[in-house]
Amino acid sequence: MSSAMAWTLDARIPVHLIAPGDAVPEGAALLAEGADFAVPASGHAIGCACCLPRSPAAPAFDRLFLARVKGERSFTSVAARAETADGADAIRWALDHDPVVSSRFRLPA
Repeated sequence: MSSAMAWTLDARIPVHLIAPGDAVPEGAALLAEGADFAVPASGHAIGCACCLPRSPAAPAFDRLFLARVKGERSFTSVAARAETADGADAIRWALDHDPVVSSRFRLPA
């Protein structure tokens, strides 16, 4: 049995959840509820299969990633700002459950 330490590298872009009014950290792109995505009015949970195949934040993450790949934006992390509890749920749901978003972005450990 080897006692060698295993190293892993997580190249996904870190996403920091920030509160309304908080400053965006240097080098971070801002993803904001209201400006970049809107939570539809419904009585269902974020990601409900009958209403949304994806969280409303997922396409916003997709647009942000595409802009980075095309060289239109340069950032080392994302500051995600939710104005409502539903907005925060949408961001977390996308990071935890959307396969495309979770392959590109992550919450810091």
